[in-house]
Amino acid sequence: MTITIMVVGAIVILISVGLLALVFIKSNQVQLTGRTDEKPEWMHAEPPKETMTATRADGEGVTLFDHDGGERIAAPFAEQIEDILRAKLDSDPFNKFSIDFGSAKDGSLEIWVNGKMYASVDDIPDAGLKMAFHEAVKKWDKGK
Repeated sequence: MTITIMVVGAIVILISVGLLALVFIKSNQVQLTGRTDEKPEWMHAEPPKETMTATRADGEGVTLFDHDGGERIAAPFAEQIEDILRAKLDSDPFNKFSIDFGSAKDGSLEIWVNGKMYASVDDIPDAGLKMAFHEAVKKWDKGK
């Protein structure tokens, strides 16, 4: 009887070790970061050049989006559009707008212009700023 218990125990231990080894082998086959030389599709794209310029100017290297202290945070794609819009506005010597995008508690986009929040681009009173916003979105779309 003791020998039977030892044999059964050994078989259970061998099966457990085999299953654990199988789990480790399968976990190494997951290709989240491109374990091969090929990157996953989501890693192929670079951030817009405006984002890379802004992050390099801040000494951050290249990051997915530029986030400065005191700034509201939005989804990465919205932050990239904000970077494109800011670059466009900063190139205009008559620019009178301070722009910041943020995420509302419900997940929607907040557009802050000169400290005032707008829930939609259509709510922004300046037609030129609306046009610049739409151009920034189109430029971001073309980069994808």
